[in-house]
Amino acid sequence: MNKIINNIIVLIIGLILFGSCNETDFLEEKPLDFYSPDNSLVNKAEFESSVNFLYNRVRRIHFGGINLDAFFALRYATDFAVNVTDYNPPTKLNDYQNTMVPTFSVPNIIWEENYIIISNANTIIDRAKISSELSEEDKTSIIGEALFFRALSYRMLGHLFGGVPLILEEVITPRRDYVRATREQVYNQCKLDLSEAISLLKNIDEVGDGKVNKQVAQHLLSEIYISLENYDGAIKTASEVIDYPATGLMKERFGAHKNDPGDVFRDLFELNNQNRSSGNTEGLYVIQSDYLNASSKQRNSLQWAITPDIGNLTIPVETDGKTISISAYMAFNDKISGRGVGWMKPTTHVLSGIWKDDFSGDIRNSKYNIIRDFQIDGVPSNSPHFGKWYVADGYAKNAPNPKDTLRSWFPVIRKASLSAGDQPEEYLKRDGDGNPIVSPFGGNILVNASENVFKDDYLFRLAETYLLRAEAYIKLGNKQKAADDLNELRNRAETFPINANEVDIDFLLDERLRELYAEETRMITLTRMGLLYDRNVKYNEKTGLTIKPYHNLWPIPFSEIERNIDAEIEQNPGYTN
Repeated sequence: MNKIINNIIVLIIGLILFGSCNETDFLEEKPLDFYSPDNSLVNKAEFESSVNFLYNRVRRIHFGGINLDAFFALRYATDFAVNVTDYNPPTKLNDYQNTMVPTFSVPNIIWEENYIIISNANTIIDRAKISSELSEEDKTSIIGEALFFRALSYRMLGHLFGGVPLILEEVITPRRDYVRATREQVYNQCKLDLSEAISLLKNIDEVGDGKVNKQVAQHLLSEIYISLENYDGAIKTASEVIDYPATGLMKERFGAHKNDPGDVFRDLFELNNQNRSSGNTEGLYVIQSDYLNASSKQRNSLQWAITPDIGNLTIPVETDGKTISISAYMAFNDKISGRGVGWMKPTTHVLSGIWKDDFSGDIRNSKYNIIRDFQIDGVPSNSPHFGKWYVADGYAKNAPNPKDTLRSWFPVIRKASLSAGDQPEEYLKRDGDGNPIVSPFGGNILVNASENVFKDDYLFRLAETYLLRAEAYIKLGNKQKAADDLNELRNRAETFPINANEVDIDFLLDERLRELYAEETRMITLTRMGLLYDRNVKYNEKTGLTIKPYHNLWPIPFSEIERNIDAEIEQNPGYTN
């Protein structure tokens, strides 16, 4: 140790005696063998790479790349779905009271992921403002995108947790003195960021597929205005999106499957149909995903979770005087869906309640969008069971094992799946001669890897803008205008119009389920509106038994409170650290 100290002293003396450098320059740290904002945020390409990182982080959150429990928690344990893997005895959010606590991993993961985006957005904004190598046009675009992503993350944090610490500048040194802003302050910061972003971003028809644009920023601002109870502002901003000439609901068949049996609602979710380049004017922010592109190779985990584990479904068969169980289903096939494991099951309210008297008319509930039955093909062709319908012919009703209709069979939400012919070649199961194996009743038989779905998906689309404007009209008491907006969607869905006197927030939330089932992060919607508890108690068969009113806000992660030793981050009411 002394030898090291002596060598350091000699080096310092030598530098003093022989060095003629400026003291300030000498003391300045210059990273030469590692990346830092100083040497990696200089030119346009480097800034664009940093912005692309923000896109990637959003994709990770919404496609399940962060953590599957966190990904699913944004959708299930609401009025939308139940976890059927941890059902008996109940664990995870099937047992809200004992699981949704400050040490639960899910709030911590969502918190950390959003602050990673915020931290990087802050660095991009601060560095872009002082960059001497960026043109003014490039600065405008880069800062506009970063502001949008910062607002997007604070929006999620504000909806889920209420007030959170506001960090608006690049953090150079570690801090342990954060305090919570109020929820209103968080929303107001989102408003400021989005308002500035709107002034900087280009219109949706002036940017490439998947790029943040003026109209999606306006869409998000409309939601923020609702949260701030500025309903006139929400209506004005949503109207700017709806009335923009380059946006519009898709009302005619389009895309590669437009000549196949189906409907326009199914077309919205077909492979390659989400972007403007496909003729779609409804997508506002489309998350890009391509299994052939390493930079966007993030599977969407939704199909894997929300499709029943039909490969393990059995039926009882009498043989030699004994009853045995045999497979009802040959294997996953692309006529119905890729591989699922039945992680979460839509609630009874979603599968039947929301359709009420229009069970067969609404195209959002058509056989092309929700598959409610299938023909048994897992038995020999000479079996009396071969070709029978699993539901219509009574097999589901008389299933001997509760798991059969709890996890192995329930209606298939087609939004999350690819259609026949769109699966990658390597996902097709083949015979000894290399030919694809086809089910007797149609559909290519798939290998287990077909659980992976790589297709572009909506984060926001114009249908939701109509729903936001309708919500603002309801809050203002203008139910006729709200009905008009809801009927724009209902007309497209070929279902009966709603009358003004039938419109309320419950109907709006049901309409959101009909239009956005599976695609919206339902947890965020319900915590935003303060109705997570009410809707769970009313419609969720499992979580409604354990959820409490204080769960309308998530707990602040205890790890954040614990490490923040120089100030206090208060916990949300109802939770014990």
